[in-house]
Amino acid sequence: MLSADSTTPLAAAQALYEGDDEHEPTVSLTDVLIWLGERKALIGAVTGAAAVLSLVVALLLPPIYTARTTFLAPGSQQQSGSAAALAALGSLGALGGLPGGLGAKTPDDLYVALLKSDSVQHGLDQRFNLRAHYNVETYEALRKALPNHVRVTADKKSGVISVEVDDKDAKFAADLANAHEPEITKLLGRLAVSEAQLRRAFFEKQLQDTKENLIKAEQTLQAVQEKSGVIVLDKQAEALITNAALLRAQISEREVQLRVLRMSATDQNPAVIRLNSELRGMRAELARMESSQGGTPGSAVDLPVGRIPEAAVDYVRARRELKLQETLLEGMLRQYEIAKLDEAKEGPVLQQVDIALVPDYKSRPSRSLIVIASTLAALLLVSAWVVVRRYLATVGAEDPAAASAWRGLARAWSFRR
Repeated sequence: MLSADSTTPLAAAQALYEGDDEHEPTVSLTDVLIWLGERKALIGAVTGAAAVLSLVVALLLPPIYTARTTFLAPGSQQQSGSAAALAALGSLGALGGLPGGLGAKTPDDLYVALLKSDSVQHGLDQRFNLRAHYNVETYEALRKALPNHVRVTADKKSGVISVEVDDKDAKFAADLANAHEPEITKLLGRLAVSEAQLRRAFFEKQLQDTKENLIKAEQTLQAVQEKSGVIVLDKQAEALITNAALLRAQISEREVQLRVLRMSATDQNPAVIRLNSELRGMRAELARMESSQGGTPGSAVDLPVGRIPEAAVDYVRARRELKLQETLLEGMLRQYEIAKLDEAKEGPVLQQVDIALVPDYKSRPSRSLIVIASTLAALLLVSAWVVVRRYLATVGAEDPAAASAWRGLARAWSFRR
């Protein structure tokens, strides 16, 4: 069994909590000031040593320079004059206005994310060999280390994006900050962000597809000519083929207009109803022209394509497809050039406002702050230590039982036996 000896931890705890409050010593502010005055030499020595040590450490710390560059993100993408004029051109020009939010405001967070993207970081790494500069071996380690040296932030009110680079080399910090501009420009040139860029990318893809289809149509026509021996049709057949190809091109253009219009309108919209009506009429007319029936009886002009001599049917179809692709290519080229013009007039999506200059003064560390904070911390700690020691000594002198309990508790938790 445990005895109630005062040297045991149990007895020490009981003595601490069962003591009479009347025996607790009373300490006034005057007593604390007296205790501090009696040990002022120790307090001064420790505080002075801490001040000297913190000054040495602050002087040994390398200076860090911060270079800063800013970018202006577009507040909104407005439709340009050329893009608005496309709607009046008819046919494929209806795509110039691309409704449905493609020209909506781009959040600043998008450009901040692009500036922090792997594409930009890879470009900076290849240009400045950042892995060697920051002493990391892998790109993953570089991704984790870069946020400690490069900060990209956006001001929501002004829309200005700031890129700040911290480094021991002031010139390197400025060069790395400025290098974000060509890297983000290269990335934005590959992406389609603005309304003009979206239209340019759309027509570029359509133009490429149309060129491929045109090449296939030419190869098909050549194969049919070699097989059937038909080289040139008479004027009547040529006119029929041209009319049919133009009608098919108009149908394709109306279908594109209808797809774009349905992005922001319902089937009850008057423009949608009009386009549907035009498409039904054009398709009916095309079906009549391509059938073996129809036409005006006795007319040598209104002759269906299906009545062209059998030997030339394959040639007619191949020639009609070629004519269609030529017409589409002509329209796509026109719209593609207009989109490129709008993109050139639009200017850079992200504009550099301030070029990072080589900083002529360090941003950190603040040596005075380090010395002052370390000196005050040492002063407070040594003063607290002096007060606690004198308070415990006072308790031991006025209350031997409590002092014995504290000594027992200290022995119980001491690792030196």
